[in-house]
Amino acid sequence: MTLEEAKSAVSGLCREQAARWREAAMEVYEAAELNWREGRSAEALCRMLEEAGFSFERGVHGMPTAFEATAGTRGPVIAFLCEYDALAGLSQQAGVPERRETHAGGAGHGCGHNLLGAASAGAACALKAYADKTGLAVTVKCFGCPAEEDGGGKVFLARAGAFDHVDAAFTWHPGSANYVCGQGTLAVTGVMYRFAGRTAHAAAAPYAGRSALDACELMNVGCNYLREHIIPEARLHYAYRDSGPLAPNVVPDHACLHYYIRAPHVAEMMDIKRRVDDVARGAALMTGTQLTITEVDGFSDYVPNRALSELVQTVFEAVGAPAFSDEDRALAAQFRSTIPESERESNIANDCRASCRPRSYYGDKVLDDTVPPEPWEPHVAEPGSTDVGDVSQCAPTAQFYVATMALGTGGHTWQMTAQSGCEIGWKGMEKAAEIMALSGALAAADPELLARAKQELRETLPDGYFCPMPANARPEPPKD
Repeated sequence: MTLEEAKSAVSGLCREQAARWREAAMEVYEAAELNWREGRSAEALCRMLEEAGFSFERGVHGMPTAFEATAGTRGPVIAFLCEYDALAGLSQQAGVPERRETHAGGAGHGCGHNLLGAASAGAACALKAYADKTGLAVTVKCFGCPAEEDGGGKVFLARAGAFDHVDAAFTWHPGSANYVCGQGTLAVTGVMYRFAGRTAHAAAAPYAGRSALDACELMNVGCNYLREHIIPEARLHYAYRDSGPLAPNVVPDHACLHYYIRAPHVAEMMDIKRRVDDVARGAALMTGTQLTITEVDGFSDYVPNRALSELVQTVFEAVGAPAFSDEDRALAAQFRSTIPESERESNIANDCRASCRPRSYYGDKVLDDTVPPEPWEPHVAEPGSTDVGDVSQCAPTAQFYVATMALGTGGHTWQMTAQSGCEIGWKGMEKAAEIMALSGALAAADPELLARAKQELRETLPDGYFCPMPANARPEPPKD
């Protein structure tokens, strides 16, 4: 079957199913559940897949909100990756271009994972329907992956070998621009540094105390000096999880820092982590405190697969960008007006870097309705991190972005939340599902392509997959 024939068949099936995807996306939007607590969200996607005839395993690999859905028992294994966790503090009424929370202080889909999960599950349903219609030999897998924002459900799946027999994995992410991901991402590890000292009255007997807060401060100073001596692409950032007693006249006997340590590759990240550990040990030594280091989590860097990425690019160009209406553009303009110009331009600059396009490419567009040429810079790392990286190191993987919000909208914002629950977001979601389903159909019918993709992965990672997730890490919300 030619590309055009496959496109016609898959696109028709997607149109038939799109209304159901919107229902699922809004169920997840309204549930807005945080990491490891996405019970209603996961169930919304499971119901949609079950209705389409998928068999199920729920609560896989010790994660109550993870699932693995399967259709078919022959041919290559084509997998789609769902995410559905929300972000704290980003509750927002859908489609409303002003700050208006649904639940005061509640969670919201400020990264568009309601769209991401529904599109990936939708792609799986469309590919199954296509295989049923055409007789294509393919085993369709859909993985429910909790806690992408903080916890890394895909890493636990990868560590358990869930992707070892996958021939090709496809995923996407909502964004403000359209492009195939031809760059890597930063590997990351999260580490808690807890210092225990000795309390004392800070005026009467400060010499009797040993300040855990001083240890934290000295560790941060040491890491600031360390930044000069690590690779420029690396990142060190932190938050206080515990700053000790609140009274200023008490020497703090406990304090804790939560560090994120990032680098373009896992090996580089782990080397920098060892150096940060030494800085923390030095701070403990200087202050006479006791240090406990607890590794919380770890994500690998994303390794783009050229064979699959080129396929996705071809499909993206064939099906085109989302077809936004004048009404969509008018609403997007209202959202854009709520974002300060400097912030908006910084966000567009990020899109330009990732898509390898000049700023002039987007002009004064309010919504991206173009498909740029594939950017291929696998040795460049986007500044963020994702647990898709661990999938990409176990199976050939392609990832792409589709416009679901106004150009210049930043991730993890109320504006992104709002646009993830209206026509703008839905149109991007439907296009993403169509791209993934058609890419999966063409990949399953092309054993030579899949062989090239596997060979490329072996050559890129000759030593195989090293899981950066700590052995004792558990799929549960982090504890202070």
